[in-house]
Amino acid sequence: MKTASPFLELDSVERVELSFNGELLHLPDGSNLAAALLASGVDAFRKTPVSGAPRAPFCMMGACFDCLVEIDGVVQQACMLEVRAGLEIMSPDTTGAFDEPA
Repeated sequence: MKTASPFLELDSVERVELSFNGELLHLPDGSNLAAALLASGVDAFRKTPVSGAPRAPFCMMGACFDCLVEIDGVVQQACMLEVRAGLEIMSPDTTGAFDEPA
């Protein structure tokens, strides 16, 4: 039976193991990465380079870039990715992002 909310269906999906900033998580395989991280209790994905304020997903459609994460050295939008086993996700390092080039 189809539920009224697609988020309720996340409980019935096989979970896979991955890590976020070194913390081991078990998230629903194939689900939206940003939504799954939020549902697991991750409340900050990155910090702003200027003030260091915590940021998390806002638009969930790839327009705001608040959900940036680093996977395999590449900074990507978590809302545009799917959960898959073995991901090693890190908050992107934004220190020095606005420094003058050497």
